[in-house]
Amino acid sequence: MQIDTGTTSWMLMSTTLVLLMVPGLAIFYGGLVRAKNVLGTMMHCFSAMAVIGVLWVIIGYSMSFGENVLGGWFGWNSDYFLLQGLNEKVMDAGIPELVFAMFQGKFSIITPAIIAGALAERIKFKGYILFIILWSILVYNPICHWVWAEDGFLFNLGAKGAIDFAGGTVVHISAGVSGLVAALFIGTRHDYRKAVFNPNSLVLTLLGCGLLWVGWFGFNAGSSLSSGLDTARALTVTQIAAASGALSWMIVEAVHHKKVTSAGLASGILSGLVVITPAAGVVTAGGALLLGALASMVCYLAIIMKDKLGYDDSLDAFGIHGIAGIFGAIFLVFFVRNTWMQEAGTTAGRTWGVWDQLLVQVTAVLITILYSAVFTLAIVYVVEKTVGLKLNEEDQKAGMDEAIHGEYGYRIHS
Repeated sequence: MQIDTGTTSWMLMSTTLVLLMVPGLAIFYGGLVRAKNVLGTMMHCFSAMAVIGVLWVIIGYSMSFGENVLGGWFGWNSDYFLLQGLNEKVMDAGIPELVFAMFQGKFSIITPAIIAGALAERIKFKGYILFIILWSILVYNPICHWVWAEDGFLFNLGAKGAIDFAGGTVVHISAGVSGLVAALFIGTRHDYRKAVFNPNSLVLTLLGCGLLWVGWFGFNAGSSLSSGLDTARALTVTQIAAASGALSWMIVEAVHHKKVTSAGLASGILSGLVVITPAAGVVTAGGALLLGALASMVCYLAIIMKDKLGYDDSLDAFGIHGIAGIFGAIFLVFFVRNTWMQEAGTTAGRTWGVWDQLLVQVTAVLITILYSAVFTLAIVYVVEKTVGLKLNEEDQKAGMDEAIHGEYGYRIHS
């Protein structure tokens, strides 16, 4: 297979853009926590770049994109161990498989980093490291294999498989649900709902959000594995949904609170980006506009419900990533391009329709939720009983920066 240099160039850029999202997430999260936890929070994202970056090369890519083993629970190919068999391989898309492996590796890094947002300000660093190792092996890699590997059972469900263009189920639902389960397991932060937890720098949060928006073009448009019409469509609807989500949140906040906040604007942008992630390859521009607007409203309500229910999803990992991921993965079917549905062909002598695909989408979402929840609960239990996961009250009062890392993000902290 001859290398397509144009497509390869785009995939190299996309890989870089997705990696940019990880420090973008670190800055986004870092600005939302109290000053005494800013470094500790950012370390969760940066350490994932190191730990999962190595784990992916050793076994992650093989587990995700190897051939079915153990009934398709995950994949394995000895040629993928340490990527040793990829040096000369070129994919049908015309890109070296090493580029594809590195592109997918960035998804495996950012997903457990998203979970850290649900546990911010109250987890031990060593517990977090053990958690993301076990979670990547037991949760992320199997789900990635089911959805994106050619012999994955969700990839082959229905006429054209479960639609997850760039990670609605694989990334956002799995991370959001796992974050919620872990947060419920370890309990709330010290003085939660008694003290005021002010963000240390919304300037950082907006900067991080901007980096995420830019990086998301690689996240979604890069998932086309091409440099053509599909790429243009994915990039276009990503921009539309992000802008629509931001505007929707601004309007809702202005009506509800009589003011528009920077934290709300950032949340709206993120809601729009998340909801379009599974849908970027199949929906129309108008569909992206509606999905972004509706997801923003749904996430806004989810965060209000969190406050009423009293659970401590610190930075709304479930409220935004989980909720918008679920919403996008299911409701995308109502905005799918006609040409895509026609390509689905016929099943049992009839044309594949919206309701057929809806059943496939709901099935994939429910399986992802159930599997992520059960295995995450088992993992956090093991981590808590071994190295420990939750910081004690004394260390929480001191802050993660000082108690865990012996550093300060700012000269003056509180």
